[in-house]
Amino acid sequence: MTEKGIKIIAQNKKAYHDYFVIEKYEAGIELFGTEVKSIRQGQVNLKDSFCKVYDGELLALGIHISPYEKGNIFNKDPLRTRRLLMHKKEILKLSGSVNCDGYSLIPLAFYFKGSRVKVELGLCKGKKLYDKRETDAKRSAQRAMERASRGERED
Repeated sequence: MTEKGIKIIAQNKKAYHDYFVIEKYEAGIELFGTEVKSIRQGQVNLKDSFCKVYDGELLALGIHISPYEKGNIFNKDPLRTRRLLMHKKEILKLSGSVNCDGYSLIPLAFYFKGSRVKVELGLCKGKKLYDKRETDAKRSAQRAMERASRGERED
């Protein structure tokens, strides 16, 4: 996501810890004006959020967008269910994967693409505790190797 015109607002780092990300998709999101203003200020939390397909629509649940402080009566509920915008064929494909194969749809990132707010969705499979430990062990071994190589160069 280092294309021109893309500004990352929020990332769900916990999702990478809890899930194996199989595929990534880009979706639009249906928002109100005060929510967009709040997103521009970076007041989005994707922790514990997920998506599901209901009646042929892709819905995002658990995304917390803080109320805009100058929004008064126009502010919406911070945790309301929001509709995601994708092509019908993509939604049906994702629905089949989620229902049959035991995958989950998790929002990975919120970003601006031009003037539009986009959501990066991940088709994810849950990690077991031993998978998380293995990932942490690999990461710490990689850090140790980098530290050792930097230590040799400084001498």
